[in-house]
Amino acid sequence: MAVLRALWTQEVVSFAGRWHRITHAGLNPLPVQRPIPIWLGAGGRLNPVPAEPVMRRIARLADGWFPLFPPNDAGREAIARVQSYAREAGRDPAAIGMEARINIADGPPEFWAQQARVWEGLGATHLSVNTMRADLHSPDAHIKAIRQFKEVVGS
Repeated sequence: MAVLRALWTQEVVSFAGRWHRITHAGLNPLPVQRPIPIWLGAGGRLNPVPAEPVMRRIARLADGWFPLFPPNDAGREAIARVQSYAREAGRDPAAIGMEARINIADGPPEFWAQQARVWEGLGATHLSVNTMRADLHSPDAHIKAIRQFKEVVGS
């Protein structure tokens, strides 16, 4: 992440780290947006809460993260740990964006709205909707579901 940040913001980079040695390198042209935010995601369906080293990395280095777990007790605990690790690293936890995901297949529209409120209360700064596994059989059906989600949850 340090290498990416250096390459995206400096015309000429020399870097010596644990994994990388770069001498007099750069990108031309540099990105228009500087710095480019780096967001991390980790976890999956079988193990949704990230491993401890990953949560510490999010807290120390990330501009934001994508929790892939529901806002249940385990999810709340994971968020609290990332926030605690951020404070240990001298960072304000509120400075780390968090994009929650709501799966429309997990419940009816009332559930989506309730989940959005819960995530907002947990500090989510962004919200995404997942239409996979919702028995939708065409692109139009996915678009319709996303529109319905927006109507129910709001902007």
